[in-house]
Amino acid sequence: MNEHVKQKRDLFTPGHFGCPGCGATLAMRQTLSALGEDTIVTMPAGCWSTLIGIYPYTCLTVPVISVAFGSTAAIAAGIKASLSIQGNDHTTVLAWAGDGGTFDIGLQALSGAVERNDDILFICYDNEAYMNTGIQRSSATPAGGWTTTTPDSALKGQKKKNIVEIMAAHGIPYAATASIGAPEDLNGKLKKAKDIKGSRFIHLFVSCPTGWRHAPELSVEVAREAIKSRVFPLYEVSDGEVWRLSPMPDKTGVDAYLKYQGRFKKMLASGHQHFQKQVDDDWQRLLNKCRP
Repeated sequence: MNEHVKQKRDLFTPGHFGCPGCGATLAMRQTLSALGEDTIVTMPAGCWSTLIGIYPYTCLTVPVISVAFGSTAAIAAGIKASLSIQGNDHTTVLAWAGDGGTFDIGLQALSGAVERNDDILFICYDNEAYMNTGIQRSSATPAGGWTTTTPDSALKGQKKKNIVEIMAAHGIPYAATASIGAPEDLNGKLKKAKDIKGSRFIHLFVSCPTGWRHAPELSVEVAREAIKSRVFPLYEVSDGEVWRLSPMPDKTGVDAYLKYQGRFKKMLASGHQHFQKQVDDDWQRLLNKCRP
């Protein structure tokens, strides 16, 4: 091999503590592959704060700062400010939090950072519950979904919070949805976000075999079904005003998505119909916002 050819450093090494089929590990691998080694990661309590490894071991070779649950965006903004004082305008500061650390506990700091248009990339790896602490319900949990705090006798009745609409309402330069089920789309959005200055937000769909009660080998397939059924459509928003759909496969019904997952096994036929109507209504709302 030509000695002048620079070897690409592996940013995600063997030895993570994730469950078999963990969608969040695929998400991090794909993300760091797109962003490159000139990246600093901040992450709060959550799945990734444990599956990264037990000190002094780590499966990531970029700098990682573990922070308090509600402070991810604030710490990331502070890191970026300190880099700017040093004249460093090239390092990507990645705030990496689950749905609990984004939709719920971390929302206040996130809103403050994006209101200031701090130059950070915030990615929510969304597995739709507090998986690290026992599969408790979050505001990202879909209606009808089982968790340990919404058991079969009291399944969650509220719709999932639309976090991208909240971010778009702040007028930030870039917000988008992405999924481990569409890696090329994810890669393109990450590289696009990397080159934008100001606040960028990506809502990244990651399946969870443990919490969703599906087979580990189906993680990517479940994520793909979410896209096809429009449970999780792919789109992007520029400056809070320009909404654009991403390329997606032909639309299918929600039944294939639901049947893979044990967390929906107690949902009755009427529940399937209600779930389908919610998805169809949300999809039409999105179409109305998006420009051709």
